Amino acid sequence: MFEDVYLWIKALHVIAVISWMAGMLYLPRLFVYHCEAEIGSKQSETFKMMERRLLKAIINPAMIVTWLAGLYLAWSGHWFTFGWLHVKLALVLALSAVHGFFSRWVKDFAADRRPRTQKFYRIINEVPTVLMIFIVIMVIVKPF
Repeated sequence: MFEDVYLWIKALHVIAVISWMAGMLYLPRLFVYHCEAEIGSKQSETFKMMERRLLKAIINPAMIVTWLAGLYLAWSGHWFTFGWLHVKLALVLALSAVHGFFSRWVKDFAADRRPRTQKFYRIINEVPTVLMIFIVIMVIVKPF
C-alpha cells in the first residue's frame, strides 16, 4: 500500500511541477507584452487580470503542491542523505525566490509601476528554464 501512495504522490508532484513551470514560463512573457500596453488602456487592464489570475489560480497553488509532495517523497524515500537532493532543493529554493520576484512584479504592474524594460523580462524569462534543466538533471541523473 505504501508503494501505491508513493506513486500517487509522485504523479501529483510531477503534475504540480508541470503546472508551476508552465506558469513560471508564461508570466514573464505577459510582462513583456504588458510593457507595450499603454497605462490605463483596456489592454493593460486585461494583462493585469491575466497576470493576477495566473499567479493566484495556477502558479501559487502549483508551487505549494510541488513543495508538499516533493518533501513527502524525499522523506518517505529516505533521500535527504543524498547530495543530489541537496542541490535540487537549493535550485528549487532559487526557483521559489524567482516566483517571489514574479509575485512582486504582478503587484507592480497592478499599480501601473513599470521600472523594468521589455528586455529585462525577456532575459528573466530564461531563468526558470535554466533552473528547471538543472533540477531535472539532479533528479534523473543523480550525479552524486
